Amino acid sequence: MRAVVIGAGVVGALIARELCRYDLTVLLFERELEVGFGVTKANSAIVHAGFHDEPGTLRARFCVKGNAFYPKLCEELGVPFRRTGAYVLALHAQEVPELERLLAQGEKNGVPGLEIQRTEEILAREPKVNPKIVAGLWAPTVGVTEPWALAQAAVENALLNGLELHLAEKVQTIEVKNGCVKGIKTDVGFYAAEIVVNAAGLFADQVARMAGLDVPEIRPRRGQYILLEGETNIHSVLFPCPTPKSKGILVVPSVDGNLLLGPTAEDVDDKADTTTTQEGLQQVREGAKRLVPDLDFSRAIKSFAGLRPETAAADFWVGPTKIRGFYQAGAMRSPGLTAAPAIARFLVHEVIATEWHLSPRNWNPRRVPPPRVADLSPEEWDELIRQDPRFGRIVCFCNLVTEGEVVEAIRRGARTIDGIKLRTRAGFGRCQGGFCTDKLLLILARELGKGAEDIKLKSERSPIVIGPVRP
Repeated sequence: MRAVVIGAGVVGALIARELCRYDLTVLLFERELEVGFGVTKANSAIVHAGFHDEPGTLRARFCVKGNAFYPKLCEELGVPFRRTGAYVLALHAQEVPELERLLAQGEKNGVPGLEIQRTEEILAREPKVNPKIVAGLWAPTVGVTEPWALAQAAVENALLNGLELHLAEKVQTIEVKNGCVKGIKTDVGFYAAEIVVNAAGLFADQVARMAGLDVPEIRPRRGQYILLEGETNIHSVLFPCPTPKSKGILVVPSVDGNLLLGPTAEDVDDKADTTTTQEGLQQVREGAKRLVPDLDFSRAIKSFAGLRPETAAADFWVGPTKIRGFYQAGAMRSPGLTAAPAIARFLVHEVIATEWHLSPRNWNPRRVPPPRVADLSPEEWDELIRQDPRFGRIVCFCNLVTEGEVVEAIRRGARTIDGIKLRTRAGFGRCQGGFCTDKLLLILARELGKGAEDIKLKSERSPIVIGPVRP
């Protein structure tokens, strides 16, 4: 029996990993050059608690469960995860009823540890927040992670357990006969399959229609961000009181010690529109300064935008469909990252495995993370260099990344400059690749046996150089 998962973002990657627990052939298809290069690549990286979501929605159902899975999941896969806790801050007395509404909603959803705190208590924990706050909702189970690292690690682990990965391969049609899935056709060929899972992110509506389903349109909602380097004086995720459209502009301490500000919430027409604008970034600056007035924007090292899938119903699509063998894991708006582990387990174990009477097989849940010299003691680093001298040659001085780590990232699947960046943090620092991109380019070309002109930044449409300028 064959199962196909369409989409190698964090949702599809975790579903593929769970399917590999069973005795069947699992194929994972991704249209981009690398795992996690769609919605997963650019978002707030927050593991939400579940108090923002209306009771009775799939978001509420899977967010709290997904949050609880994160510590063990990230430990098994060697992915960074940190419980920071979070505040929703009220800057006026008129906003306090909104905190009380979120508290009641969270308690109904089963979120543990929620409490409304007074100004003095909040300032004792977070002295940099706006002293004009009048109260805050404290949520201790909120955390932060690296979404792209989680997707990559899940695929690495699935490959260890027999996954067949197809990158840069676009699904064109889904064959259905007599109400049953028979397979998929891509721009490479046809693959017979009894089970197809749609986890295609922004394109899940198009994939569902290939199977003959009448589904609402998924529209892209753009979020712009600013990244500040080394702002470690904020310890918790900070939310404003939410609006009907979004959770607002946030202040988020990242797992690597930086501070992420954003996102905006702009409905756009183009599913590839990740441009930033002067107006959007100004909105980010103003929104963040409402929460932390003395933010130092001279420490900004990057601005960027990501897209999240939105529907009119503002809820996930999860479960079986009228087409036997075709399953949905789509419309994964926030808190999709948080809900992903719970959705993967529900869909695979409670729906697919039950319906198809799948048999478990031997399965290794663990992935050995790659060495990271920045986290090693001098003695440990010396030992690594003795084993492989390439771990002694520094490529990225901002984040202390060596040639050995870059080669290991390529061995594990990196095929682009951004792929190396997201796996090693080379190019993630203050210079943003100004001093290491050429080195990464030449190492990639050497390890892949290609010319430098064949190496891409992140997609087939992003060449870096066009050829040599001298023999």
